[in-house]
Amino acid sequence: MSIVSVRNLQRTYQQGTITVKALNGVDLDIDSGEFTVLMGPSGSGKTTLLNCIGGLDTPSSGSVVIDGTELGKLTKGELSDLRLHKLGFVFQSYNLIPVLSAYENAEFVLLLQGVPPKERRERVMQTLKDVGLEGMEHRRPGELSGGQQQRVAVARAIAGRPALVLADEPTANLDSKTGHALIELMKHLNDVHGITFVFATHDPKVMDAAKRVVQLVDGKIESDDRR
Repeated sequence: MSIVSVRNLQRTYQQGTITVKALNGVDLDIDSGEFTVLMGPSGSGKTTLLNCIGGLDTPSSGSVVIDGTELGKLTKGELSDLRLHKLGFVFQSYNLIPVLSAYENAEFVLLLQGVPPKERRERVMQTLKDVGLEGMEHRRPGELSGGQQQRVAVARAIAGRPALVLADEPTANLDSKTGHALIELMKHLNDVHGITFVFATHDPKVMDAAKRVVQLVDGKIESDDRR
């Protein structure tokens, strides 16, 4: 069953008097458990597509269905609720809350979800262990390396047990060794826990790890390679 279903997706922007088509009729289905990369040069539309799938950007036309729910039919509150319970996000800039510890950053989504304290603690501690941060739960982002901060971001993304994790250039600010370790971590989470990942990236290491590579050029899907 498709966890993501995109149909005839169009996204246009106005740059002065010029109309730019960031997405130009994209059709895409992603099944539960996939490890998929959206790749392409800058301006190809990969980040726009990722943001439309995550409900962070609104298509000009077409539809996005996540786990059976069409995003365009939701109110703002319903869309926020869907993002909270169904989606996890990993950004290249980490987007951690600097005054909160690794534990508190990972816990944040569970607080919003209303998970009871005992279960919350068990899930956060297990998730931090899963991402290799056991013993670092009390450190704030400023006390962690870039790779460790990105692992906290991954922990936050998966702690709420989302149906889908969306990652926008998650290795962009990491050195090669740290980036490779992060990819291996996410592959492990995909293989062992069946978490569905969709990346927007042009990092060859992420592409090599992917089970499916969707290439975008000028807002259209040029190729779709399953491995």
